Amino acid sequence: MKRQRGFEFVRDFAAAELTLPSRSTPCSAGYDIAAAAALEIAPGALVLIPTGIKAYMLQDEYLGLHIRSSLAVKFGLRLANGQGIIDSDYYNNPDNEGHILLTMVNDGVEEVTIHQGMRLAQGIFYKYLLADGDGHSDKELRAGGIGSTGL
Repeated sequence: MKRQRGFEFVRDFAAAELTLPSRSTPCSAGYDIAAAAALEIAPGALVLIPTGIKAYMLQDEYLGLHIRSSLAVKFGLRLANGQGIIDSDYYNNPDNEGHILLTMVNDGVEEVTIHQGMRLAQGIFYKYLLADGDGHSDKELRAGGIGSTGL
């Protein structure tokens, strides 16, 4: 059977004691994505949190990253970009192997401790549609990791 979508560890975290994202219940839309390392987030700080994973999917899909609501309510954390979008061609890119990093901001007044294995985000796979006449792009292949498609 051909693989359609899922998660793998990036090489740098393959030996770490991490778990691949999973859904908490049979009706959960999102796959819980956890921190691969412990760190502190000071009030007002923006940090990049490694997850140790990459995602593969069909060409007409993307992985949407959403903050877990409990982190926003209890700790004042948010994803810096509101919602992250992982394109299908981000997988195994030459810059960072497709490593999914979470860019989080602490809008609270106290430092927040992130523990390895702490579930931070939910990843939901989505299909997308193209507009009529959309048959090309400026780039043939992705050339790098985060921000590689330009500003």
